[in-house]
Amino acid sequence: MIGYGDRARTQCEVVRLFRETHPDLPPLNESTISKIEAQYREMGHVRKVPSKRQAVVADDTKLNLLLALEENPITPARQLARDSPICTSMQPPFCFEK
Repeated sequence: MIGYGDRARTQCEVVRLFRETHPDLPPLNESTISKIEAQYREMGHVRKVPSKRQAVVADDTKLNLLLALEENPITPARQLARDSPICTSMQPPFCFEK
């Protein structure tokens, strides 16, 4: 693990150094350090990344959308979104709850 400068440190040393440097903060453990290091190596930063959850859509709504597409296959996706109770962050101005 890389620490201050280019000196390599073990996770135990990083935990000890963090506790000495920040005694007022809750202590970290080695598994937390390991997760932070893995995220840094994978993404290049340690900022909090929003989770990607799938929206839960009722079966009735799914069926209504499929029927609308079957009736008119060239219906634009935005119109389908406007006409249904589904709202995503991609089209807030077009979203109307029924």
